[in-house]
Amino acid sequence: MAEKVRFPSSSGELLAGLVDMPHGDVRGWGVFSHGFTLGKDCPAASRICKQLAAEGIGMLRFDNLGLGDSEGDWGDGSFSHKVADTVEAARFMASTGRAVELLVGHSFGGAAVLAAAGDIPEARAVATVAAPFDPSHVEHNYDAVLDRVLAEGEAPVRLGDKALTLRRDFVEDVRRADLRDCIRTLRRPLLVMHSPTDNTVGIANASEIFRTARHPRNFVSLEGSDHLLTAPGQARRAGRIISAWADQYLALG
Repeated sequence: MAEKVRFPSSSGELLAGLVDMPHGDVRGWGVFSHGFTLGKDCPAASRICKQLAAEGIGMLRFDNLGLGDSEGDWGDGSFSHKVADTVEAARFMASTGRAVELLVGHSFGGAAVLAAAGDIPEARAVATVAAPFDPSHVEHNYDAVLDRVLAEGEAPVRLGDKALTLRRDFVEDVRRADLRDCIRTLRRPLLVMHSPTDNTVGIANASEIFRTARHPRNFVSLEGSDHLLTAPGQARRAGRIISAWADQYLALG
Protein backbone atom coordinates (compact mmCIF):
# COMPACT_ATOMS: atom_id res chain seq x y z
CA MET A 1 0.00 0.00 0.00
CA ALA A 2 1.24 3.48 -0.87
CA GLU A 3 -0.19 6.83 0.15
CA LYS A 4 -0.09 9.61 -2.46
CA VAL A 5 1.12 12.90 -1.00
CA ARG A 6 2.06 16.38 -2.12
CA PHE A 7 4.20 18.86 -0.26
CA PRO A 8 5.84 22.19 -1.13
CA SER A 9 9.38 22.27 -2.42
CA SER A 10 11.90 24.75 -1.07
CA SER A 11 10.92 27.08 -3.93
CA GLY A 12 7.16 26.68 -3.49
CA GLU A 13 6.15 24.23 -6.23
CA LEU A 14 4.24 21.14 -5.14
CA LEU A 15 6.24 17.92 -5.21
CA ALA A 16 4.53 14.57 -5.70
CA GLY A 17 5.43 11.67 -3.48
CA LEU A 18 4.42 8.21 -2.36
CA VAL A 19 4.65 6.93 1.18
CA ASP A 20 5.14 3.18 1.11
CA MET A 21 3.27 2.23 4.25
CA PRO A 22 4.91 -0.18 6.68
CA HIS A 23 3.52 -3.69 6.98
CA GLY A 24 2.72 -4.92 10.47
CA ASP A 25 4.43 -3.25 13.41
CA VAL A 26 5.97 0.14 12.53
CA ARG A 27 9.74 0.15 13.07
CA GLY A 28 10.33 3.67 11.80
CA TRP A 29 10.02 6.13 8.92
CA GLY A 30 12.40 7.31 6.24
CA VAL A 31 12.93 9.41 3.12
CA PHE A 32 14.42 8.14 -0.14
CA SER A 33 16.18 10.48 -2.59
CA HIS A 34 16.27 9.22 -6.19
CA GLY A 35 19.06 9.43 -8.74
CA PHE A 36 19.84 12.31 -11.11
CA THR A 37 16.67 12.43 -13.27
CA LEU A 38 15.19 9.06 -12.36
CA GLY A 39 12.11 9.86 -10.29
CA LYS A 40 10.24 8.12 -7.49
CA ASP A 41 9.06 5.22 -9.67
CA CYS A 42 12.48 4.07 -10.92
CA PRO A 43 13.40 0.50 -9.94
CA ALA A 44 15.92 1.48 -7.26
CA ALA A 45 13.50 3.87 -5.53
CA SER A 46 10.33 1.81 -5.75
CA ARG A 47 11.81 -1.60 -5.00
CA ILE A 48 14.06 -0.53 -2.12
CA CYS A 49 11.23 1.45 -0.51
CA LYS A 50 8.71 -1.35 -0.95
CA GLN A 51 11.14 -3.81 0.62
CA LEU A 52 11.76 -1.51 3.57
CA ALA A 53 8.00 -1.03 3.97
CA ALA A 54 7.51 -4.79 3.90
CA GLU A 55 9.90 -4.94 6.85
CA GLY A 56 8.12 -2.26 8.85
CA ILE A 57 9.93 0.92 7.77
CA GLY A 58 7.62 3.39 6.00
CA MET A 59 9.38 5.34 3.25
CA LEU A 60 8.57 8.57 1.43
CA ARG A 61 9.93 8.68 -2.13
CA PHE A 62 9.21 11.74 -4.23
CA ASP A 63 9.79 13.28 -7.64
CA ASN A 64 12.20 16.17 -7.65
CA LEU A 65 11.35 19.48 -9.27
CA GLY A 66 9.90 19.12 -12.78
CA LEU A 67 10.15 15.32 -12.83
CA GLY A 68 7.35 12.74 -12.82
CA ASP A 69 4.23 14.16 -11.21
CA SER A 70 5.92 17.13 -9.53
CA GLU A 71 5.37 20.74 -10.52
CA GLY A 72 8.05 23.11 -11.78
CA ASP A 73 10.82 23.04 -14.35
CA TRP A 74 13.73 20.67 -13.77
CA GLY A 75 16.00 23.29 -15.35
CA ASP A 76 15.27 25.65 -12.46
CA GLY A 77 16.64 23.16 -9.97
CA SER A 78 20.16 22.36 -8.83
CA PHE A 79 22.01 20.06 -6.46
CA SER A 80 21.42 22.58 -3.68
CA HIS A 81 17.70 22.57 -4.54
CA LYS A 82 17.63 18.77 -4.40
CA VAL A 83 19.26 18.84 -0.98
CA ALA A 84 16.83 21.48 0.28
CA ASP A 85 13.85 19.49 -1.00
CA THR A 86 15.10 16.37 0.78
CA VAL A 87 14.98 18.44 3.97
CA GLU A 88 11.46 19.62 3.04
CA ALA A 89 10.39 16.00 2.55
CA ALA A 90 11.55 15.16 6.07
CA ARG A 91 9.75 18.21 7.46
CA PHE A 92 6.57 17.14 5.70
CA MET A 93 6.80 13.68 7.22
CA ALA A 94 7.37 15.17 10.68
CA SER A 95 4.30 17.39 10.22
CA THR A 96 2.19 14.25 9.75
CA GLY A 97 3.52 12.64 12.92
CA ARG A 98 6.02 10.42 11.10
CA ALA A 99 9.43 11.78 12.07
CA VAL A 100 12.12 10.59 9.66
CA GLU A 101 14.85 8.49 11.26
CA LEU A 102 16.35 6.93 8.12
CA LEU A 103 17.70 8.67 5.02
CA VAL A 104 18.41 6.58 1.93
CA GLY A 105 19.75 7.90 -1.36
CA HIS A 106 20.63 6.28 -4.67
CA SER A 107 23.33 7.69 -6.96
CA PHE A 108 22.98 11.52 -7.11
CA GLY A 109 20.36 11.13 -4.37
CA GLY A 110 22.99 9.46 -2.20
CA ALA A 111 25.07 12.62 -2.41
CA ALA A 112 21.94 14.62 -1.58
CA VAL A 113 21.13 12.73 1.64
CA LEU A 114 24.73 13.11 2.81
CA ALA A 115 24.41 16.87 2.34
CA ALA A 116 20.88 17.08 3.80
CA ALA A 117 21.39 15.01 6.96
CA GLY A 118 22.80 17.91 8.98
CA ASP A 119 19.52 19.80 8.55
CA ILE A 120 17.33 16.84 9.57
CA PRO A 121 18.01 16.55 13.30
CA GLU A 122 15.65 13.60 13.84
CA ALA A 123 17.51 11.47 11.27
CA ARG A 124 19.35 8.69 13.11
CA ALA A 125 21.03 6.85 10.20
CA VAL A 126 22.06 7.42 6.57
CA ALA A 127 22.48 4.87 3.78
CA THR A 128 23.86 5.53 0.30
CA VAL A 129 23.61 3.29 -2.74
CA ALA A 130 25.97 3.84 -5.69
CA ALA A 131 26.59 7.45 -4.64
CA PRO A 132 29.27 9.73 -6.11
CA PHE A 133 31.78 11.31 -3.72
CA ASP A 134 31.79 14.44 -5.89
CA PRO A 135 28.31 15.54 -7.09
CA SER A 136 29.85 17.04 -10.25
CA HIS A 137 30.39 13.45 -11.38
CA VAL A 138 27.00 13.90 -13.09
CA GLU A 139 28.67 16.03 -15.76
CA HIS A 140 29.34 12.91 -17.79
CA ASN A 141 25.57 12.80 -18.45
CA TYR A 142 25.59 16.13 -20.28
CA ASP A 143 29.19 16.69 -21.36
CA ALA A 144 28.10 16.93 -25.03
CA VAL A 145 26.24 20.20 -24.34
CA LEU A 146 28.40 21.55 -21.51
CA ASP A 147 30.33 24.09 -23.58
CA ARG A 148 27.13 25.47 -25.07
CA VAL A 149 25.48 25.75 -21.65
CA LEU A 150 28.43 27.66 -20.23
CA ALA A 151 28.62 29.94 -23.26
CA GLU A 152 24.91 30.59 -23.84
CA GLY A 153 23.41 30.05 -20.39
CA GLU A 154 21.29 27.01 -21.26
CA ALA A 155 20.77 24.25 -23.80
CA PRO A 156 18.32 21.41 -24.42
CA VAL A 157 19.56 18.00 -23.35
CA ARG A 158 18.16 14.50 -23.50
CA LEU A 159 18.79 12.52 -20.34
CA GLY A 160 17.51 8.99 -20.65
CA ASP A 161 13.96 9.28 -21.96
CA LYS A 162 13.55 12.90 -20.83
CA ALA A 163 13.99 16.06 -22.91
CA LEU A 164 15.12 18.72 -20.43
CA THR A 165 16.79 22.13 -20.30
CA LEU A 166 20.19 22.35 -18.65
CA ARG A 167 21.15 25.77 -17.31
CA ARG A 168 24.45 27.32 -16.33
CA ASP A 169 23.26 27.81 -12.76
CA PHE A 170 22.87 24.05 -12.37
CA VAL A 171 26.36 23.37 -13.71
CA GLU A 172 27.97 25.99 -11.50
CA ASP A 173 26.03 24.88 -8.42
CA VAL A 174 26.99 21.23 -8.77
CA ARG A 175 30.64 22.21 -9.32
CA ARG A 176 30.60 24.15 -6.05
CA ALA A 177 29.19 21.22 -4.08
CA ASP A 178 31.72 19.63 -1.73
CA LEU A 179 30.63 16.75 0.46
CA ARG A 180 33.82 16.37 2.49
CA ASP A 181 32.69 18.38 5.50
CA CYS A 182 29.15 16.95 5.32
CA ILE A 183 30.52 13.41 5.49
CA ARG A 184 33.19 14.18 8.08
CA THR A 185 30.68 15.87 10.40
CA LEU A 186 27.73 13.56 9.68
CA ARG A 187 27.59 12.37 13.33
CA ARG A 188 25.29 9.54 12.32
CA PRO A 189 25.83 5.89 11.46
CA LEU A 190 26.56 5.56 7.74
CA LEU A 191 26.04 2.58 5.45
CA VAL A 192 27.84 2.82 2.10
CA MET A 193 26.62 0.34 -0.53
CA HIS A 194 28.16 0.02 -3.98
CA SER A 195 28.71 -2.53 -6.71
CA PRO A 196 32.34 -3.25 -7.63
CA THR A 197 31.19 -3.54 -11.27
CA ASP A 198 29.29 -0.23 -11.38
CA ASN A 199 30.33 1.31 -14.71
CA THR A 200 28.42 4.56 -14.17
CA VAL A 201 29.69 5.65 -10.75
CA GLY A 202 32.86 3.71 -10.05
CA ILE A 203 33.43 2.00 -6.71
CA ALA A 204 36.32 4.38 -5.98
CA ASN A 205 33.58 6.85 -5.02
CA ALA A 206 32.41 4.51 -2.25
CA SER A 207 35.99 4.21 -1.03
CA GLU A 208 36.32 7.99 -0.77
CA ILE A 209 33.01 8.34 1.09
CA PHE A 210 33.95 5.55 3.48
CA ARG A 211 37.45 6.92 4.14
CA THR A 212 36.11 10.39 4.80
CA ALA A 213 33.37 9.23 7.18
CA ARG A 214 33.90 8.60 10.86
CA HIS A 215 32.66 5.61 12.82
CA PRO A 216 30.11 4.09 13.05
CA ARG A 217 30.38 3.32 9.34
CA ASN A 218 29.83 0.19 7.29
CA PHE A 219 30.46 -0.84 3.71
CA VAL A 220 28.54 -3.51 1.80
CA SER A 221 29.51 -4.65 -1.67
CA LEU A 222 26.48 -5.12 -3.93
CA GLU A 223 28.17 -7.91 -5.84
CA GLY A 224 26.76 -8.42 -9.33
CA SER A 225 24.52 -5.33 -9.34
CA ASP A 226 24.43 -2.68 -12.03
CA HIS A 227 24.26 1.02 -11.23
CA LEU A 228 20.48 1.25 -11.57
CA LEU A 229 19.79 -2.01 -9.69
CA THR A 230 17.53 -3.11 -12.53
CA ALA A 231 18.14 -6.87 -12.56
CA PRO A 232 15.65 -9.04 -10.63
CA GLY A 233 16.27 -9.03 -6.91
CA GLN A 234 19.08 -6.43 -6.82
CA ALA A 235 17.12 -3.52 -5.33
CA ARG A 236 15.12 -5.67 -2.93
CA ARG A 237 18.35 -7.25 -1.69
CA ALA A 238 19.70 -3.75 -1.02
CA GLY A 239 16.49 -2.97 0.87
CA ARG A 240 16.86 -6.06 3.06
CA ILE A 241 20.45 -5.12 3.90
CA ILE A 242 19.47 -1.55 4.79
CA SER A 243 16.61 -2.83 6.95
CA ALA A 244 18.82 -5.18 8.96
CA TRP A 245 21.58 -2.59 9.37
CA ALA A 246 19.20 0.21 10.43
CA ASP A 247 17.38 -1.85 13.05
CA GLN A 248 19.66 -0.86 15.93
CA TYR A 249 19.26 2.83 15.12
CA LEU A 250 15.46 3.07 14.80
CA ALA A 251 13.64 4.28 17.91
CA LEU A 252 10.78 1.84 17.31
CA GLY A 253 12.97 -1.03 16.10
